[in-house]
Order: sequence, then C-alpha cells, then structure tokens
Amino acid sequence: MTTAPQDPPTLDSGLVWNNRFAALGEDFFEALSPTPLPAPYWVGRSTQVAATLGLPTDALESPDLLQALTGNLQLAGTQPLASVYSGHQFGHWAGQLGDGRAILLGETNGLEVQLKGAGLTPFSRMGDGRAVLRSSIREFLGSEAMHGLGVPTSRALCVTGSDAPVRREDIETAAVVTRTAPSFIRFGHFEHFSHTNQHDPLRTLADYVIDRYYPQCRTDGRYNGNPYANFLEAVTQRTAEMVAQWQAVGFCHGVMNTDNMNILGLTIDYGPFQFLDAYDPGHICNHSDHQGRYAFYKQPNVAYWNLYCLGQALLPLIGEQEQAIAALETYKVSYPLAFASRMAAKLGFAEVHAELGPVADTFLRLMAADRVDYSIFWRRLSHWAREQRADDASVRDLFLDRTGIDAALLQFSELLAQYPQGLDADLMLKSNPKYVLRNHLGELAIQSAKAKDFSKVAELLKVLERPYDEHPEHDALAGFPPDWAGSIAISCSS
Repeated sequence: MTTAPQDPPTLDSGLVWNNRFAALGEDFFEALSPTPLPAPYWVGRSTQVAATLGLPTDALESPDLLQALTGNLQLAGTQPLASVYSGHQFGHWAGQLGDGRAILLGETNGLEVQLKGAGLTPFSRMGDGRAVLRSSIREFLGSEAMHGLGVPTSRALCVTGSDAPVRREDIETAAVVTRTAPSFIRFGHFEHFSHTNQHDPLRTLADYVIDRYYPQCRTDGRYNGNPYANFLEAVTQRTAEMVAQWQAVGFCHGVMNTDNMNILGLTIDYGPFQFLDAYDPGHICNHSDHQGRYAFYKQPNVAYWNLYCLGQALLPLIGEQEQAIAALETYKVSYPLAFASRMAAKLGFAEVHAELGPVADTFLRLMAADRVDYSIFWRRLSHWAREQRADDASVRDLFLDRTGIDAALLQFSELLAQYPQGLDADLMLKSNPKYVLRNHLGELAIQSAKAKDFSKVAELLKVLERPYDEHPEHDALAGFPPDWAGSIAISCSS
C-alpha cells in the first residue's frame, strides 16, 4: 500500500501573499516545493529589506522563519514555482532555460520573493539546483551594495547556510539567498514564447507586464498608440538608465545574457560581478568570458544588443518592424544622456554642460593609463573640489603622470571658475561612494563565514547600506586593494 505524498508543513509569517505570476497559467511555470537542507543557520540578514516586506523587527531571529527561508517549511499563502524562459547566452541562442535553482514563493507588499539555491527544478538541466556559500554571500552583499548606491536592483533579505556538501570545482557547502524584486521577469521570458511560436502566451505575458508595471503604455500616443511598441521603448529607457549607472559607479555585471536582463530595468543575477579596482575599460571580471564579450566598456553596447533581442521577441505583437526599430533607436539618445548626467554629478554638477564631457574624458584617460583606483580617485576628487587647497596632493599622488593630472586639475578648476554656482560639493560626495563591495572584501567575509564567523558579513552590510557616508571607524574598508586581490577568480560557477 502506498501513501500519498503529503504537503510540506507550513508557517504563518503574518504576511499576506499574492500569486499573480502563478495566475498566468501553467504555460509559464512548474509548481514545486523547495528541497530541504539540514541544520540551517543564519549567515546574513537585512533588517531594511525585512521592513520593506512588512516583517516585524524580530522576524529575522525566528528559528521557524530560518527553516522556511531555507526551504524546510512552506510559508502559508505562497504557491512555490519555477518559471520557464529561454535566452541568448554569450551571444548564442541557448534555447529553453528557466529557473534552475530559484523558486518563486509569491508576492507580498508588492515584491516577489524567491529562494535561490532551493533545490532541483524541472529547468535545472545539468545542475544540482543548489547555490554555495561564497556565491550566496556575494549576491546578498552585492545587491544590497547596489541599492545603497542608488542603482536599480533586486534586493536580498537574507542568506541561510547549511553544511550540506555541494560539488563545484571543490566540495563546498550549501546556502540559500532570499531575494526580492517587484518582478523577476526577464527578456528571456518573452524570447521563450516568441521563439517557440507561442504567441498567445506571449501576449498574455506582455499584457500582464504592461498592465501591472507599465500602464502608461496603454495611453501613450507614440507609435499610433501601439502599447507593445510603447512597452519596448519604456524598457529601453529603463535599461539605458540602469547601465549608465553601472558605468558611473564602475560596476561590471560579468554575464549580461538576455536571460539575466530584467524587464523592469533592475540589476539581477549577481554571478561573476565586480566593482572596478584599478580603472581598466577593458576589464573582464568573469573568468568564463574567454572572448571578453562582457568587458566593462562593452556593457552599454551589449545592453542594446539584448534589447534588440527583446524587440525581435515582441515583434509578433508590435506588428510593424519600423515601430520596433524606432523604439530601440531611442537607446542611442537616452544612454548617452543618462551617462552624461551621471558623470556630471560625479563632477559635482546637477546640470550637464558641454564642457563637462572633455573634463571627465581626460580624467578617465589618465586613470586608465596609470591604472588608478576608480572609487578612490573620484572620492578624493570630491574632497579636493570642496577644499581646493594649494597643498592638497591627494589626487595628484594617485598618478605617475604628474604633468597630465596637473593639467587636468587645472582644466577642472577653470571649469569651476566658469560656473561658480555650478559646483554642488554635497552632490559630488553623494555621487562618488567611499565604499564599494570590492572583490577582496567579499572574499575576506566569505573566508570568515566558512569558519562560522559572520561578523564580517554584517560589518560590510552596515557600510554598504550607506556607502556615501564616512564611517570613520571603518576606514580600512575604503582602502586600496591588496596585491592578492588581482588573483581572485570569479566565474559563472556557483
């Protein structure tokens, strides 16, 4: 006699859950429950995200919630599922992909909640459905760091760990990231239904996203009122703004496949990411990217290529190729404007002036030639602009080319004299962070966490939540990277 499988035990978290994505229908997902992990423990927790979700202040001390966010209890009211999507990976059509280790629990307080690393799904392909401690800590800190910088991003509520073994290049231990976003829908969701000629689900998905997140596309008169062309343009605008912010803060995503591009213009899927140390436009942060497709300076063009793929996927709905092309072409105007605005702010100007571009370009050229630390240069320049003391050599000392930087600083000083009311020193300091999540800082936190010391994770989270503040007690976290930082290898394996 066989016993019917029982539903997993549930926990009432007090949250009210919606399951709007599940309501789209079975074409879009497979229902399943997370796979439990033994003896979980807290690794990192964000009280900011807990408050955003509506959790009480002491929720992240709850042993039951620890079990639920590791996949061992089901949260009452949720409908766990793994969604199907496809995509282009490293410029090649990869076919069907999907949530191979991320399980969507549902939506609460306007945010979808996923467990990443929660076990096998029908879309795991050759994977094991798990995430390891090192990559989970990096995603937790990386997404919260980007939020602190003001960059559109998914966020992370917590990381939970387990000593369950996971095989990668070596045997590591398992972890689960609880991450949130208004939506985790990707370009690849649209590509999946378009490339398989499932135009009815394609329309259902597009209508859902437009009505939920882009309602203005129904009433916008551009493109003869075509809501799908308006939608493509709106996504193009958001993506341009996001990537401009990446370039301004020196963020390398590392794996900008179409299935890693969010339909709301959010940074998602923190895999082999990195914040620049020495400024190198050609820097490749992903050691799996042998051709350098996702080098730092290529990111704006890759984003446009990915948008072009989205445009192709939406063409059955848009109907007219000319409208799709026109919507995509707005990127060529919106990205340069967004980037110019970000760089103007880094120079302390709320408005873009024609003279700002050459000044910024000169600084970047000199930084690249001498491999000057990106974040430290901009932070020191912020203080230099505020003080402008003749004996202040803090910026000059970063460069080997003293003649070049002296000329550049003079050019900047003349610009400040030309626009005496233009410089906003506070804006400059709020545009050039003192703290970013450097690879070596993440690595130190990971090594401590492997020894069950999670204090460095908490310390980093504290400063990364407010990266523009001074935090003088944490000055060491804003220093130059050690020599060994250059040998840290980050790949897609996690």
